Amino acid sequence: MPITGTAKIDYRTKNLIKRLKPGDIAIIHHEDLDEVGALGLVNCKVKAVINAQKSITGRYPNPGPEILANANIPILDDVGEDIMSLEEGSVITIEDDGKIYCENKLIGEGVFLTPEIIKSKMEDAKRNIENSLDEFINNTLDYAKKEKYLIMGGVSIPDINTPINGRHVLIVVRGNNYKEDLAAIKTYIDEVRPVLIGVDGGADALLEYGYTPDIIIGDMDSVSDNTLRICKEKDIVVHAYPDGRSPGLERIKKLGLDAKIFTSPGTSEDIAMLLAYEKGADLIVAVGTHSSMIDFLEKGRKGMGSTFLVRLKVGSILVDAKGVSKLYNQRLRPSYMLGIFAAALVPILVIFNISPPIKHALKLLELRLKMLLP
Repeated sequence: MPITGTAKIDYRTKNLIKRLKPGDIAIIHHEDLDEVGALGLVNCKVKAVINAQKSITGRYPNPGPEILANANIPILDDVGEDIMSLEEGSVITIEDDGKIYCENKLIGEGVFLTPEIIKSKMEDAKRNIENSLDEFINNTLDYAKKEKYLIMGGVSIPDINTPINGRHVLIVVRGNNYKEDLAAIKTYIDEVRPVLIGVDGGADALLEYGYTPDIIIGDMDSVSDNTLRICKEKDIVVHAYPDGRSPGLERIKKLGLDAKIFTSPGTSEDIAMLLAYEKGADLIVAVGTHSSMIDFLEKGRKGMGSTFLVRLKVGSILVDAKGVSKLYNQRLRPSYMLGIFAAALVPILVIFNISPPIKHALKLLELRLKMLLP
């Protein structure tokens, strides 16, 4: 059955998600579609997804396509670069044979990723994971050797206004299950009131849950303008790289905001942990951070040298909250309730047995019942 809808297009899936509306057709340029991107598309209730790239290359078992398939969202795959030049807002139709038309003109063609095709490709990817793992480990060790100055005091930590010394610090990254994990530790946030650090889009996540970040840190490529303006009186720290690149600084200047510069290799979440540690944090709690090989392959990184080194340094005070929602997402079973009731009943029976006033009250009740009953 043909699929017709309004096309929304972006090379970066996380930027496209901000503009999508239910019923749109998302046109992405996303090799090895990852979990976060797929969940974002599902939450937007798109009618279909057209990928200019291969959604599964076979390098590793990326979960994105399976998430879309489980949500009954069709995926037209490997359509080619030309589709990205389509004007956003165009009404397009995807035919059953994978051909795409705009105003009755053929503009592209791809292959539908059926559940059977996805399953087959994922099995091939799982068989290839050993090769990817070997390459990843070697790259990680090479990067770690080059970036060891990260934990040897070779990085200049910027001055910030937010006091951190002796306090808990919560670092939020918009990674897998970040929403669920953030909701799961809400009581901790409300009671302890840690310093709140949003890494790029993690700052938006904090605002969604009613918390204003104390510090926003990162490349500034996924945090919204609105969040940056709300936090203009807070600390904004732009990640700059050793080669002099600072992608987010120009954007901050255009918004008329002030920012500190943190020059360091690695990821923005790495320098967020390093900042908290060097400023004397008593405990660092991380939500949504990337720590596994799959996490890094999804981000397109070939190794995790900086992350390995930073976690090696801050590990003694780091608590990774990733997946905490799954740990506590258990239904209350009847057997648990019965156990609680039995445990509460035991001390009550003991009190009744050893307390003279209660014994007398029970004896009096027994006598009155005998008098009332024939």
